[in-house]
Amino acid sequence: MNETRLLLIDDHKLLRRGLAELLNAEDGLTVIGQASSGQEGIELARQLAPDLILLDLHMPGLSGLETLARLKPLVPDSLVVVLTASDRQDDLLAALRAGADGYVLKDSEPEQLVGYLLGCRKGRVTLDPSLTGLLSIDTPPPPRRPECDGEGELTERERQTLALIAAGLSNKLIARELGISDGTVKVHVRHLLCKLNLHSRLELAAWAHRGGFVERRAGAAESLS
Repeated sequence: MNETRLLLIDDHKLLRRGLAELLNAEDGLTVIGQASSGQEGIELARQLAPDLILLDLHMPGLSGLETLARLKPLVPDSLVVVLTASDRQDDLLAALRAGADGYVLKDSEPEQLVGYLLGCRKGRVTLDPSLTGLLSIDTPPPPRRPECDGEGELTERERQTLALIAAGLSNKLIARELGISDGTVKVHVRHLLCKLNLHSRLELAAWAHRGGFVERRAGAAESLS
């Protein structure tokens, strides 16, 4: 994989500088911009089109959630990982619904953070393990799009794909386990997002945890015909 270009958005200068130093020391990661506010981050994202954006959740002025909601349509090819001190379920779910591609706590070990970012770039679900339990708590589902079918219309292959996404597998590993191409996996992911009215792989994983799909992973490959 080519070098990953990162944009940091956080109102704490010391943290930004520390993150930049940490990430620039890693092979394959380069910080190409730093922003101290959501509005500045949006402008830099528009100019730089980074591969990955590391975004603080709670900032004065334009909040992290508002920034995230504006970034996703502006730079749809950029992955956005929320880096926050908040382990609240409402913050986590709000970030998922806004389209976050990852949610990581600021007290993570440096090598963990690097691993999360590299994994996200490779298509893995990026969620701090300590927060996994929050995904199984019942929450009201989002309203379904009228043009998309609901869960009852998921195909068997889509269900298998969903279980493997929730288990943290990348598209390449899902393709290998199910014996299909990467392109076919991408089609299944697009269908899942549409049918379930969700916005990211991470939100799919959260939905799957709440629906018990994670427990079905062991039988995913066995049910192949």
